[in-house]
Amino acid sequence: MVGQRVNSTSALQINSIMYRFHPTVRYKHAYPTQHEIRDQIVELWKRYGLEELTEFGTPITSIQKAKSSGKWVINDHPDKYGSFDGVITAVGVCGEPKMPSLPDQNEFKGNICHSSDLDGKDIKGKRALIIGGGASAIEALEFAVQSGASEIDVLSRSDKWIVPRNILVQSLLACNIWGEETFLAWVPEWLLHKFFYRDLQDIAPESGLFTTTPMASSDLFNLIREGKARWLRGDILSVKEDGILFNHRSREVPKGGSGREKVVTGDIIIMATGFKRPSLSFLPNDAFEQDYSPPDWYLQVFPPKHLSICANNSTYVNAIGTVGNVHIGIYTRFLLMFLTDPLTQPTEGRMKTWINFTRWMKQGAPPGAFDFFTYTELLYWFVFLVLVNPFRWKWALFILFGVGQMLPLKIVREEGAFRRKLESQRY
Repeated sequence: MVGQRVNSTSALQINSIMYRFHPTVRYKHAYPTQHEIRDQIVELWKRYGLEELTEFGTPITSIQKAKSSGKWVINDHPDKYGSFDGVITAVGVCGEPKMPSLPDQNEFKGNICHSSDLDGKDIKGKRALIIGGGASAIEALEFAVQSGASEIDVLSRSDKWIVPRNILVQSLLACNIWGEETFLAWVPEWLLHKFFYRDLQDIAPESGLFTTTPMASSDLFNLIREGKARWLRGDILSVKEDGILFNHRSREVPKGGSGREKVVTGDIIIMATGFKRPSLSFLPNDAFEQDYSPPDWYLQVFPPKHLSICANNSTYVNAIGTVGNVHIGIYTRFLLMFLTDPLTQPTEGRMKTWINFTRWMKQGAPPGAFDFFTYTELLYWFVFLVLVNPFRWKWALFILFGVGQMLPLKIVREEGAFRRKLESQRY
């Protein structure tokens, strides 16, 4: 939330003070570890004194505008939580684990667990059956290898693109400014088949590369070639005492088609079935108007009815890119610009015009205009929207790089007064 307190949806104070974001977040490696990301968050949280502005254990059930002030109110309790100028919904795209039931799963004599609950002690020396074919499946496979599983089989219903875990390769793939399959898409697809998949063409997908989020792994194919794991395409028919009755399909056969049925034996079943998408139902109803519901919003994150709501990284479906933290910061700085400089604000009509224009431009995109994007496409969005409004030009460096445009002097001067007010209002 943007206002006096930071709840589970994030906050920045606009009424009296606005915090500057850390100019850059630098990691030692292109792909930081979980601990590095966590430590960076905690460090920034403490640096900007957000401990006193954070309210844990506060489920957000509704966010509505107060008729008197026009500011946002949480859970209909303005006296308890305060009122806010803007909202950042940072709920992400991963919620509770998905744990679908398998046919006759009670017959299985071993353990069935979700990939998020894996324990190396449960896998060591055992035959692991991994259900799924996405990023969770790859992570579970790598974890099973590191934990000393004796055999590993991944049972996937379909083939998804797998690309090297290499920042240069992913940056080149993200250079597709159209964010969709084009007549030149065959070039990177052919190169991946030729130089990355090589002898594993049987598990290479036939669908276009620019239609779904590819999985990133540089070790998966080597593990398969070394015999440490198998990747099987097909359908789960039922669960047996010692494994899964599996319909192993050839590459050209669709889901549910004919194949070779066999029991794939295992001691533990790992459900790498992903996570449920968190709900945005706490937002106002008119944020979900027909033809303009997420992800079909302005810049994909601003509902046309409410420019002061930024659903940062909460409407994402599929994409190709390398630096997620960059576009999240840019979106947030757009919100800060809109809130502090009314001359930069687009009208509802212009936001809908931009959405309709993007749909027209991407009418040939198989998954839909906003269901897939590349980071180069996002960059085009950002630059275009700055250039079309001269009042935004002075904000360009701030929006794109977090430098240049400074905060209004009045806001900075009021920081001390706001902090003294907090001290006198011990919640």
